[in-house]
Amino acid sequence: MIKGHVAVVTGAGSGLGAATARHLAGLGAKVVCIDLSEDAAAAVTADIGGLALGADVSDAAAVEAAFGRLLDKLGVPRVVVSCAGIGTAARILPRDGNLTIGAFERTLRVNLLGTYTVMSVAARAMAAAERLDGDGARGVIINTASIAYEDGQLGQAAYSASKGGVASMTLPAARELARFGIRVMAIAPGLFETAMSAGLPDDVRGEILKAVPFPSRMGDANEFARLVQCIVENPMLNGSVIRLDAAARMPIK
Repeated sequence: MIKGHVAVVTGAGSGLGAATARHLAGLGAKVVCIDLSEDAAAAVTADIGGLALGADVSDAAAVEAAFGRLLDKLGVPRVVVSCAGIGTAARILPRDGNLTIGAFERTLRVNLLGTYTVMSVAARAMAAAERLDGDGARGVIINTASIAYEDGQLGQAAYSASKGGVASMTLPAARELARFGIRVMAIAPGLFETAMSAGLPDDVRGEILKAVPFPSRMGDANEFARLVQCIVENPMLNGSVIRLDAAARMPIK
């Protein structure tokens, strides 16, 4: 379901998404890189080939337009990986008393609604495609949660809620889409080297790594990409959330 087939990766301009796009291309997929920044997506496709598209995943019309273009140019995607997201940090009640309801709403729109929108549009395209094997498979959708959905830290109410939603909809989505031969999985990564973590001071990074038993380091984005490959290639993986975290459990703050 990888070599020769179309694979779509959102948030493909950097981090986990870029690594996943590069890995799938290396396995022979025709990769579509979708990112809020079309220039960032194009920088990845310049190395791996494929199609670069700019779209805000929280905008349903933009997602539908992007899928319309990729369907016209490359055909139905058989693998869709949602990596687009934002890492908002905001207290429910900050010390200055200013509420953060707007930040909460924005985080849910991008991380949760955006993931749901991409999944919905992708499922509609897959459901109309031919079946690929004796099981009747048509495709697989892999969404990105976070260990914060279970281990949310102080200031992560919005982020944890958004990723908790991604995790919670995995099983019902898999059950609903099973009749179409579409699998749905989620990966909950722990601490990874991405743009979000790149700016951490050394002392903060050191404290964070104390919560990572083994290997006691930040994850490499290619390790996330390799798990995506495993999910695509193993048809019995469906309806579950896999923590990819080196046994990390996040402290309170």
